[in-house]
Amino acid sequence: MSIPQSGGGVIESFDQLASYMEGGSKVKDEWRIGTEHEKFGYCKDTLKPLPYEGEKSIHAVLTGLKGRFGWDPVEESGHLIGLSKADANISLEPGGALELSGAPVQTIHETCDEVNAHLKEVKEIADEIGVGFIGLGAAPIWKHEDVGLMPKGRYKLMDAYMGKVGTMGRVMMRRTCTVQVNLDFASEQDMVQKFRVALALQPVATALFANSPFFEGKLSGHKSWRSRVWRDLDSDRTGMLPFVFEDGMGFQRYVDYALDVPMYFVFRNGKYIDALGHSFRDFLKGKMPALPGQIPTLSDWADHLTTIFPEARIKTFMEMRGADGGPWRRLCALPAFWVGLLYDQTSLDAAWDLIKDMDSVSRDELRVAASIDGLAAVVNDIKIIELARQAIEISVAGLVARARHGVGGLVPDETHFLNALHDSLETGMTPADELLQHFHGDWHGDLNNIYEQYSY
Repeated sequence: MSIPQSGGGVIESFDQLASYMEGGSKVKDEWRIGTEHEKFGYCKDTLKPLPYEGEKSIHAVLTGLKGRFGWDPVEESGHLIGLSKADANISLEPGGALELSGAPVQTIHETCDEVNAHLKEVKEIADEIGVGFIGLGAAPIWKHEDVGLMPKGRYKLMDAYMGKVGTMGRVMMRRTCTVQVNLDFASEQDMVQKFRVALALQPVATALFANSPFFEGKLSGHKSWRSRVWRDLDSDRTGMLPFVFEDGMGFQRYVDYALDVPMYFVFRNGKYIDALGHSFRDFLKGKMPALPGQIPTLSDWADHLTTIFPEARIKTFMEMRGADGGPWRRLCALPAFWVGLLYDQTSLDAAWDLIKDMDSVSRDELRVAASIDGLAAVVNDIKIIELARQAIEISVAGLVARARHGVGGLVPDETHFLNALHDSLETGMTPADELLQHFHGDWHGDLNNIYEQYSY
């Protein structure tokens, strides 16, 4: 999850809220790709999740990466809780999952190089101390009590609040992992078109990348249990945002939505201050109970935007949030899929034509069906595998049009990063289906095998 902001100046005008997001608009030559991927860490001898401290721990991994590979420490209240280097960050999810928030790069070639370098560094340290890391959408065996909460003030506040809303918030925090892609927009109009396509096609991404068919040692009944978790977490800050498809959508409309999402915290002097359930609207009026008379800064607004978790969201860029954590090929495939769809205008227009007639009910039903059945999902007359096939064709065309060379010019474009998705289309199988095949076949129902065979 995001590192808290600081500074930014006191908000003096309501218009600054929309202007903050609109200020992220960039000309096409400045568009970048940022990929975030989370992975579970575990002790190889016990297959239990990594604690924060100890010989085999998150702290030991972070310390190893810092000392050997030149990462700078990020601390909170004396605890090492992340690392930074250049424009990249390594952070901790609430249950100790390790996340790389990659630097903004120009091509998928660079993204994949970054992913591979990161996983190599992590594995080198992990192997030395007897731990492993695995990319899955949900922890396949662990129970709630197995997973400790990392020492970050934000997470302590979130954990308390998640116990009061929905039923799955604490599951999300401790036992799910995702891959996310951050992309740019050129203008309000461009943002709106991309946002609508991104939301409508998140179920396709959920299906293609479904990788969590197990939970607490059993079949979850879903190809993406992670997606199921997000459907019953906190309705105030999750979902498919039907208002994005309405007339009048723009930065200000998203501001109106965000202001109605209850706050989590305010960050001051290195500490998280409890703002749970309070209104940012009241904060703007100096009526925050924890900070009476104080007016929020733009950094407070930036922090608040990070506590909103729809299937796609905007800050000063756009974030795609609908995919399970997975194997390394999929870590490169997800940004390739979205870049091909959204970074070429012809492809973006084609993607809009693909989804423009869907209504809100259909989009929600596709989201549910994708989590249960993956590529086999059908909603009314819409087959997700056929929708995926069309979306991938459009993405391929977009990547060809981009013509971003790799390997010193030997690779003409970025289309080969979609090969994993082509494989799924040909077989009809998601990563979850592959796992289920093993579970019912050579694993004979023993999920311990997943760690040996699918770790990075």
